[in-house]
Amino acid sequence: MDLSSRMYLAYGSSMKSEREAFDRAMQMLSSVDVTIDTVRLDRYYSTPGYADMFDDATKVFVIPESNSTLSGSWRWKEAMIEFVRNTMAYLEQYHQRSNSESGFAADKKMFGWSIAQRRDDRIGCANACTGLWHNLFNYSSTG
Repeated sequence: MDLSSRMYLAYGSSMKSEREAFDRAMQMLSSVDVTIDTVRLDRYYSTPGYADMFDDATKVFVIPESNSTLSGSWRWKEAMIEFVRNTMAYLEQYHQRSNSESGFAADKKMFGWSIAQRRDDRIGCANACTGLWHNLFNYSSTG
């Protein structure tokens, strides 16, 4: 989600796993011509490998696990150092990800809490329509 316009840049869904949904979102993101400035990753994705997936981002914000180490790329080390040195400012930036969570909740409230489709292609189409309506609504209220 672009935080300034509250529009979705990419999304993914899966009936099998959250990881598959993430991979689909990353695939969609690679096909869109946008530059990522900052990334805020869910705790499930708080590992160096996920942080390295966003090469063009200037900052990656994650909540490190209790057993996290500094082994990994410089992007990961910078995130961990920033977390330790300036924890409150870091957490303020990290928790901006709640904007996307509230966007998802608003979409569910507006369009329904479940998708009635059963086939993967129809589920994807229903999700695409929801994302399109979300972006059209946000574009008309900001534009």
